[in-house]
Amino acid sequence: MVIEICNKNGLKTGRKIIFNENLLEQNINLRTKNHLIYLEIKRFLAAQRHGNHKAKGRSQIKGSNKKIQKQKGSGNARKGDIKNPLFVGGGRIFGPVKRKYNLKLNKKIKKIAIKILFYEKLRTKKIKIIEDFIFKYISTKKIIKILRQIKILKNQILILTNKIDKNLYFSCRNLKNVKIINLINGINSYDIAKAYYLIIKENSISYLENLLSKN
Repeated sequence: MVIEICNKNGLKTGRKIIFNENLLEQNINLRTKNHLIYLEIKRFLAAQRHGNHKAKGRSQIKGSNKKIQKQKGSGNARKGDIKNPLFVGGGRIFGPVKRKYNLKLNKKIKKIAIKILFYEKLRTKKIKIIEDFIFKYISTKKIIKILRQIKILKNQILILTNKIDKNLYFSCRNLKNVKIINLINGINSYDIAKAYYLIIKENSISYLENLLSKN
């Protein structure tokens, strides 16, 4: 697949890059593709949950173990001690406990899901390649200007780079529809699927291809 390279002003430079389409295409039917993407996104979102919710049960409440009334003869129900869940300040019945929501998924499925999503973005021409540029200072206005020139400002955008650029990161931080992912730390299916456009820096293409080619 041939993609034209733009400069930071949104103008075509006349240079083109050939993205290895065979690297991404998977010989899987549509139903299986959708299911693999569903599993990977479900795994990713589950891993984001902290699972720190906690309620104290009867055995974890501080209080006397003394029986507050005799078993029979009072005309009331049996009550036990003051930590009984029926009383205010007592333990909670079947309350939430700390747990991990992580789902186990094979690494191969994760890779295939990412490749499928990349292929769809490539096929629908939702990938923009921009010349390498460096921000000398933090400027949100500069990022907005670049995105306006490319005519994708109002869309959900994911920027992929293989270099840590703090000025670029802080420039995009206040924009709700723009997110930056450092390829060194890895990419995920959720952010790719959520983004309408992918912006890839020219010098990151070879690094991205190497990352996707690994089994």
